[in-house]
Amino acid sequence: MLLKYHAPRLRNALAFIGKEDFVDVRDFNARAWDRLVAMGNRWTLPVSSEEIARARSGDWGVILTPTRAVPREWFGELAGRDVLALASGGGQQACVLAAAGANVTLLDNSPAQLAQDRMVAERDGLAIRLEQGDMRDLSRFADGSFDLVFHPCSNGFVPDVRVVWRECARVLRPGGRLLSGIVNPMLYLFDEAEVDRGEFVARYALPYSDLVSRTPEHLARMAEAGEPVSFGHTLDDQIGGQLEAGLLLAGFFEDRWAEHPLDRFFAPCFATLAVKPG
Repeated sequence: MLLKYHAPRLRNALAFIGKEDFVDVRDFNARAWDRLVAMGNRWTLPVSSEEIARARSGDWGVILTPTRAVPREWFGELAGRDVLALASGGGQQACVLAAAGANVTLLDNSPAQLAQDRMVAERDGLAIRLEQGDMRDLSRFADGSFDLVFHPCSNGFVPDVRVVWRECARVLRPGGRLLSGIVNPMLYLFDEAEVDRGEFVARYALPYSDLVSRTPEHLARMAEAGEPVSFGHTLDDQIGGQLEAGLLLAGFFEDRWAEHPLDRFFAPCFATLAVKPG
């Protein structure tokens, strides 16, 4: 009975190990997001000069999830604070936060996404420090470098999320805040093609990995289409991981995603506010 229970997990682990041999997740997803920029994906479209002007005047808002604005009180006093926009490229949130008065450093894996922020910064006279890199490796930043980390729904593009939380906790100053957008892991139970046809049958177990559930041929098609590989992390890794990193949860909300077929059953995304004690 014990062997039967563990057999599916063992098969998943073996499958994952085999596919890691030929899939470099960081490189694969950097290239995918570069293609999505060229395709005009929603999360790659820069904000307008009018939005930057409004942010400079104090009228600003940003999102961690598809639609719901982050409560302004989650930021505390933003002007003059050191902010890390983590895996947040695309000429959107980082630029608005900079226009609102924050000292923004943006780290993103995609050169094309970073180019969108560079374009907005040059167009509207914003000072943003741009860094290309993996969200799991913040070693270029010293301990306690930031007052706030702004991390929208993006850790579904790395296989190990707990290291992201540990790095965020390390680079935050005592009393610093981590604002995170998270994809509800229940989305990953279903096959996207079937959902698009209106078929809602749970096919996959959590944690989910494209490297386990997709064939090499499917992954090759994803690369051609500019589709990044994704990972569905458990709540234990997403919420428990933040707590394990030494952070304290101080805020939470769910967000709808009307264009997603599963939105009528549950909220596809949520956001958390975590604080580093001190």
